[in-house]
Amino acid sequence: MPLTGLPAEPLVRLGAFAGVFVLMALWEVLAPRRPQAIGRRWRWPNNLGVVVADTLLVRVLFPAGAVGVAMLAQAQGWGLLNVLRAPGWVAVPVSVLLLDLAIYAKHVAFHHVPVLWRLHRMHHADLEFDVTTGVRFHPVEIVLSMLIKSAVVVALGAPPLAVLVFEVLLNATSMFNHGNVRLPGWMDRILRWLVVTPEMHRVHHSILRRETDSNFGFNLPWWDRLFGTYRAQPEAGQESMTIGIPAFRDPRELRLDRMLLQPLRNDGPHPGHVETRVEIS
Repeated sequence: MPLTGLPAEPLVRLGAFAGVFVLMALWEVLAPRRPQAIGRRWRWPNNLGVVVADTLLVRVLFPAGAVGVAMLAQAQGWGLLNVLRAPGWVAVPVSVLLLDLAIYAKHVAFHHVPVLWRLHRMHHADLEFDVTTGVRFHPVEIVLSMLIKSAVVVALGAPPLAVLVFEVLLNATSMFNHGNVRLPGWMDRILRWLVVTPEMHRVHHSILRRETDSNFGFNLPWWDRLFGTYRAQPEAGQESMTIGIPAFRDPRELRLDRMLLQPLRNDGPHPGHVETRVEIS
């Protein structure tokens, strides 16, 4: 299924990002789930600075992005779905589903392979949990993720439309499930069968290793249930749980320069114990 108007793809992604970000930011103001000791004025400029760095780097290294890779694979007939000549109504949903499974597997790997954890831990080192946490990833992790995603797109023969839909959904759900927003309990119980909710994903940002190594899904919640990595609630409760990892508790670690250099610094063992939280005035 050809995707016409490739130049509009960045505009689609930017529009979706801006719309969801504003919606989630307003929701956090109107109905916050947890009080924040470290305010937005300190965290947000640095977290959003990472987004700018990520975006610029990806556009320089991958000008056409994963959608461009899908268009190339389609033109060359590469990948399983292209070889099978699967119709669009089959290829698009199958591709979105399998790309989400690949992202789940990649996320698990980034937790359990030490050198990959050094990159991914920047995402977990945020001392609060809100919409900007959902876009706070080290630039090198973003580049590796793009390479992995592109390889999956080529092997699968994912249609360009499916890749665009998946990337927009993944970005939107990442901001949603990192939101510091309050959902009625009955709504959360229903939604977490269909999409990863903030209540479900917040457990993944606990300082306790057994909780950090759970709930790896970003978009669809089914993989965690299927592969035994699902955890319903944190032991300390949603409002009392400690966010972050033991090694980087000083709020100065939230600075952009320190975040970017974090993979080069020794953090001791993988997160596995609770330390006293340090607050910033």
